[in-house]
Amino acid sequence: MSTDLPRPTDNAFLGSSIKGGSHEPTYAGTLSFMRRRYSRDLRDVDLAVWGIPFDASVSNRPGARFGPQGVRRASAIFDGDPQYPFQMDPFEVLACVDYGDCVFDYGHNPDIPGHIQAQASEILASGTHLFSIGGDHFVTYPLLKAHVEKHGPVGLVQFDAHQDTWPDKGDRIDHGTFTGRAVREGLIDPQRSIQIGIRTHAPETCGLDIIYGYEFDDLGIRGVIDRIRKRVGEGPAYMTFDIDCLDPAFAPGTGTPVAGGPSSREALSILRGLGDLNFVGGDVVEVAPAYDHADITSIAGASVALTYIGLLAEKRMKAG
Repeated sequence: MSTDLPRPTDNAFLGSSIKGGSHEPTYAGTLSFMRRRYSRDLRDVDLAVWGIPFDASVSNRPGARFGPQGVRRASAIFDGDPQYPFQMDPFEVLACVDYGDCVFDYGHNPDIPGHIQAQASEILASGTHLFSIGGDHFVTYPLLKAHVEKHGPVGLVQFDAHQDTWPDKGDRIDHGTFTGRAVREGLIDPQRSIQIGIRTHAPETCGLDIIYGYEFDDLGIRGVIDRIRKRVGEGPAYMTFDIDCLDPAFAPGTGTPVAGGPSSREALSILRGLGDLNFVGGDVVEVAPAYDHADITSIAGASVALTYIGLLAEKRMKAG
């Protein structure tokens, strides 16, 4: 009989360290994002991954409130290995916890933006980098407010099929208006902001640069990367990835799918090329598992999060 110990489970609660992979069976154990320890103790923590299960502002199909659960579930298959394409485990470099989910009363929608902002601000005040999992795209608005409190106005890197600049007098809870509202309130600098993969038209651009879906073939991946980097520059930037940026063939599980978008390979390759940008926070939103097949969209969402985290770890390693 083998004397080898069995593979451990439930690192989310029982792990001895907040760093490193857990090497659990992919099909067992308590699910957290990448098996990270569930904790709200942010001492010595570099990165907190946080769920925001809110989808009351959608204009089409609801269901993104289950996005944090879906992305966490899908992430389990990646745990414990060197992460592609970085050839290393970012959690050996970054101390990371799963901070759980935002707390709010779904029966009091007008109060929810304030709860998101306040809880995000509490995380950021500890000096911890925050990556959030939505939820619909409205959640990015209070997240931006929290990040701007700490870093000042940011450049926005928005992967999306929609501009999200529809009219808003400042009193809507709407996933299609947050970008324009953020520009008008001075949260983002439109001259340092860019939208990638857009396949719809809103009444105004609010001064952001736009890379439309049809431009990908002419620009190529390197051309898109160069245009983003030139636009955003060296200042603080925030990355938001609406999963409907991807063509529905690669992300069917979302509320407002639009044909003609990039593949998951193309979008992830573009994100991979943005490691020199000064990202101070990020999110992935609009994953709606009820419309998914075989976790395709949840896997894409988890891959976006892992690529973003890989960029942070790589930058930490280069800085020594």
